[in-house]
Amino acid sequence: MNPTDRKYSKEHEWAKVEADGRVLVGITHYAQDQLGDIVFLDLPSPGDRVEQYKKLGEVESVKAVSDVFAPVSGQVVEVNPELAERPDLVNDDPLEKGWLARISSDTLEQDMDNLLTAEEYEAFLESEAH
Repeated sequence: MNPTDRKYSKEHEWAKVEADGRVLVGITHYAQDQLGDIVFLDLPSPGDRVEQYKKLGEVESVKAVSDVFAPVSGQVVEVNPELAERPDLVNDDPLEKGWLARISSDTLEQDMDNLLTAEEYEAFLESEAH
């Protein structure tokens, strides 16, 4: 179910390296499913620095407010402008249109090596279910 063109964190975020070397970041289908209907996102501003596995922002759903963690370190170069008006995009399409931020990583290779492949993430989800 999880695309193999990106890597995943155990906190249920994904990171996809784009052709220009920047990293598109979002939450997984599993995460949005657990959260329920998302009503608000508190995301960093362009220019902010984030650190791998540290807080990137918050997602507010009808169930709870949850932290979102950065899967890579670097500088935020863009946040998804559509999410301010349509936070439900994260529920509708968490792996494409519902992306959260674009990051320019200064430690890209190392950070991506620290993340899980799609296969490893699937195994992690299965191990958490038992």
